[in-house]
Amino acid sequence: MKAIETRDALLEEAADFLVICYTELEKNEQELEDRLEAVTKEIEATGTYHHTFEELEHGAKMAWRNNNRCIGRLFWNSLTVFDERGQKTAEGAFEALVNHIDFATNKGKIRPAITVFPAAHDGEDEMRIWNHQLIRYAGYEKDGKVVGDSSSIEFTKQCEQLGWEGEGTHFDILPIVIQVKGQEPRYFELPEESVMEVEITHPDFEGFKELDAKWYAVPIISEMKLEIGGIHYTMAPFNGWYMGTEIGARNLADEDRYDLLPAVAEAIGADTSSNRTLWKDRALVELNVAVLESFNEAGVTIVDHHTAAKQFSSFEKKRGGSWTRCYWQLGLAHSADVTGHNAYFP
Repeated sequence: MKAIETRDALLEEAADFLVICYTELEKNEQELEDRLEAVTKEIEATGTYHHTFEELEHGAKMAWRNNNRCIGRLFWNSLTVFDERGQKTAEGAFEALVNHIDFATNKGKIRPAITVFPAAHDGEDEMRIWNHQLIRYAGYEKDGKVVGDSSSIEFTKQCEQLGWEGEGTHFDILPIVIQVKGQEPRYFELPEESVMEVEITHPDFEGFKELDAKWYAVPIISEMKLEIGGIHYTMAPFNGWYMGTEIGARNLADEDRYDLLPAVAEAIGADTSSNRTLWKDRALVELNVAVLESFNEAGVTIVDHHTAAKQFSSFEKKRGGSWTRCYWQLGLAHSADVTGHNAYFP
């Protein structure tokens, strides 16, 4: 009985998705009826079904559009979808991930993209990525202090247990760890030429150069699950581009991350003798200015939070029309195999 109930639930989700998808793609009624009939037969025979590329592509775009945690959804229809559902090996998957990074980076002119790998089968992942993001800095505990990104400490230890060795700097690029079902996890180091980084300087304060701070150009979230019409793609790394505050007000500023505000305050000559001087506020603003200006000077796409808010307002106005009826049909959520971090779209 449980298997029948599961198939009925999947068929219902598939039908809901296909009706919305084919309507938005302006397919005729006969095409929809034929597809629903084919999917029904496939689910009854196998317990699952396979999306066409057109369904996968539009479904992924819908998932970005429907993700209520993302402020950058105005650009949902510009998403490029790479279909790697036939991938079987860790080596092949890594090559596809490097291709994703290269395409998305685009010499700084960031392009939104998602790479979709095999769907989960019978509740088990066919392959998975251990990383929170494809590009991320390592974190080390040394003599009671943190070197690098504190949010990466546990994952860095896991990489070291697999045999990886970092240089021990504040900005070591972590390897990508891929695990194929039934096999041991393997790590792969990213080609240096594929990782674009931006040195953080300030147009008015020379002291910023002494911070030796930098950040990578593209945030590619790799621990989220894509669900389309009841099918779960648990390995589907996605990227947009950065909003400046993600780097300047969080990654580089938070006390439990890189904690640069005291050093920034010194660089700008702020009075840190008392909280009442609001030195942290001044430092935070100038750090965010530095991030935005540095990315702009490097030719790397980034958006400030005021512009992003206006873009989201435009998206909301559009969503209030024809999109409302499919808003909750599918979305992106945490992969069941991921622990530790909260994942946000840029």
